[in-house]
Amino acid sequence: MEYSTLLYHTEGRIATITLNRPHRMNAISLDMPGELAHAVEQANRDDSVHVIILTGSGKGFCSGYDLIDFAQSDGEQPGSQLGGDDKESGAWDPMKDFYGMHQNTRDFTSLWRSYKPTIARVHGPAVAGGSDIALCCDLVIMADEAVIGYPPARVWGCPTTAMWVYRLGAERAKRMLLTGDLIGGQEAVEIGLVLESVPLEQLDDRVNTMAARMAGVPKNQLMMQKLMINQAYENMGLNNTQMFATLFDGITRHSPEGVWFKQRAEEVGFKQAVMERDSGAPIAEGVSKSLSPFSTK
Repeated sequence: MEYSTLLYHTEGRIATITLNRPHRMNAISLDMPGELAHAVEQANRDDSVHVIILTGSGKGFCSGYDLIDFAQSDGEQPGSQLGGDDKESGAWDPMKDFYGMHQNTRDFTSLWRSYKPTIARVHGPAVAGGSDIALCCDLVIMADEAVIGYPPARVWGCPTTAMWVYRLGAERAKRMLLTGDLIGGQEAVEIGLVLESVPLEQLDDRVNTMAARMAGVPKNQLMMQKLMINQAYENMGLNNTQMFATLFDGITRHSPEGVWFKQRAEEVGFKQAVMERDSGAPIAEGVSKSLSPFSTK
C-alpha cells in the first residue's frame, strides 16, 4: 500500500512508522488513522519484524486533529455527518459521530492491540489527538524539549482512547484533563505518564537501544507478555471507558461552548481560538446561559 500521511520502512527486526505531514505538524487528517492501523497490521504480518517504532517527521510528533480542516473551515467538521433522512436539516446525529470517531479510536489503539511491542519516539509536541496516538504505544520515550498534553479537555474534546487514566491513575489524570495543561518530558516521567525523557540529541540512541533489546526476544515471547499485561487493563474496562469517552468527545464539540469554539475558529482562525481557550480566562463566559434551553429570561 502507498501511504499519503505516513512513511513505513523496516530495517532488520524493527519497523518504523513515521507520521508524515510536517507542513501541518503531522496533524491528523481523515486518512491518517486508517493508514496508521494499516501500517501496524503490515508490521504485524511481517514475520521478520519484532518491534515497531512510531515517530513523526519534521519538528513535531503530532499536533492533534488538523484544526484547519476540522475547526477553521465553515460548517460541520468532516466525518461528523448530519443525521436523519434530511441531511440538509443541520441536525447532529451523535451515533453517526460516534461511528466515525470510534473507528479512529480503534485505529489509534491498533498500536495498543499490536501483537508486537510499540515504542513512541516523541521529539516534539504530542498534543490533543497526538497524545492519544503516543499513549496507545506500549512505551513512550520523549525528548526533554518535547511537550505532551490534551488542551481540548478545556473545550471541544475528550481523549477518546482514555489512556490518561490507565497510565496515571485517577488523581493525576484529573490534574491533566481538568486543566488541559502541557507538560515537558521530565515532568511526564515524574508523574508516570511516559517511560523516559532524554535530551533531544540522545533520543535516537535511547529509542534504538530499547528497540534493539526487545528485538532480540522471540516474537512469541513478546506477544505473550504483552497480551498478559494488556488483559489486566481490559479487565478494568478499557473498552467501555473508550466507548464513553468517544461519545463524550462528540458532545464536547456540540455543547454551547463547543459551538462557540467552532464559531470562533471560523471567525478568527484556529490559532486565535486556541489561544483564547487555553489562556486561563473563563471560556465562552455567558454562552451556556444564552444558548441553554434551561436558561431563564
